[in-house]
Amino acid sequence: MSVLKRSVEDAPLNGFHRKLAVYSSGGPFLDGYVLSIIGVAMVQISGALQLTAFWEGLIAASALIGVFLGGFLGGWFTDKYGRKILYLVDLIAIVGFSVAQFWVESAWALFAWRLLIGIAVGADYPIATSLLAEFLPRKHRGPLLAAMVLMWFAGAAVAYLVGELLLSVVTEDGWRWVLASAVVPGALFLIARSGTPESPRWLLNKGRTAEADAVIKKVYGPTYSIADLPEPTKERSVSVWSLFHSGYGKRMAFITLFWTCAIVPLFAIYAFAPKVLLALKLTGDWASYGSIAITFLFTLGCFVATKLINRMGRRQMLIHSFLWSGIALLLLGMFPDASPTTVLLLFGTYAVMIGGAQVLEYVYPNELFPTEIRASAVGLATSLSRIGAAVGTYLIPISLTSLGIANTMFAAALISLFGALISWWLAPETSTLDLQQASSLSGNTRASY
Repeated sequence: MSVLKRSVEDAPLNGFHRKLAVYSSGGPFLDGYVLSIIGVAMVQISGALQLTAFWEGLIAASALIGVFLGGFLGGWFTDKYGRKILYLVDLIAIVGFSVAQFWVESAWALFAWRLLIGIAVGADYPIATSLLAEFLPRKHRGPLLAAMVLMWFAGAAVAYLVGELLLSVVTEDGWRWVLASAVVPGALFLIARSGTPESPRWLLNKGRTAEADAVIKKVYGPTYSIADLPEPTKERSVSVWSLFHSGYGKRMAFITLFWTCAIVPLFAIYAFAPKVLLALKLTGDWASYGSIAITFLFTLGCFVATKLINRMGRRQMLIHSFLWSGIALLLLGMFPDASPTTVLLLFGTYAVMIGGAQVLEYVYPNELFPTEIRASAVGLATSLSRIGAAVGTYLIPISLTSLGIANTMFAAALISLFGALISWWLAPETSTLDLQQASSLSGNTRASY
């Protein structure tokens, strides 16, 4: 009895897919790790290198600046030279730059190495997510791409644990070991990634048909071939400049706007949670445990969103995520003198509900652009989102001082509700489409383009 063979888009999830999902999460994990580890080490660094306030701020922001620079550059190189080679070279760079921090003797040198680490980490977002998206069957693409967001929080948590442990054990120059510790997870992900094949979609797009066919047979089985991979439709000439005009320009505007609306309040509140809670009159144990609880709820929100992403659909999840998180922030602004329980309940609601928008930051950019410019689109979105993160983080303490907590919450609510409006206007539904259909301008994505 013969068995009907399905397209690779409908193939069952296999061991290769699961391993690739874990290996690809290295970028978000290392992002959370390197951005958080500097906070643990900064107290010792300031004394050892005699840092001024200017250099403290610049070094703390250096990796974030690097992510901004590395996102688009990494995406462009990935689309031009392939996913596989950049997939390995980038992690080698992260490992090497992390080790180099151990021997720095000046503020300038530390800034330079952390800037380079940030560039490498930023480049890994488009490299890893585009490779993963191009291998995953449509049913599992959304959940597994979304789950990568959880790895940022995991990286941040591990950084705090490792940093505190090393500082307690190594009394002299412990900060050097703390900063260089990023080499361990970087090396582990590097070893795991070795042997990962090139994306057959990228190979096919470059005319390397035989290689693409060999990869498909290796990953999906000998009964599959390039005939089972949805063929690219050359609607028009597509280059990186397509991100700035015509149909793909509108999609890029949607990605940029919704990602910015999602990340500005979250990064700002996450970075200054104790200060924000203090402004809301939460002191003592309420403030300490409240910060921990909010961090946990951010993670919980992302986890729940990964489980619901196919059931709810991308569009409805994004709209509801912005809407209800925005209402929670609005209520915080309206009732800044509410009881501690009410304040934490509203903050918790925001933290859980914004998870839907957070996980879609990796899903939509990979689905809405074709193979030729997919990594470039993810990289550009990554870079632009860091502008919002930096601005929001910088303005929070100023806003709390000059505008007060109520108006600060109103501003954050306005950003989230604007995100809901943008999502209602522009967000497409792609959950039932294969990658070729979702990225095609003529595809039935039910978007208002």
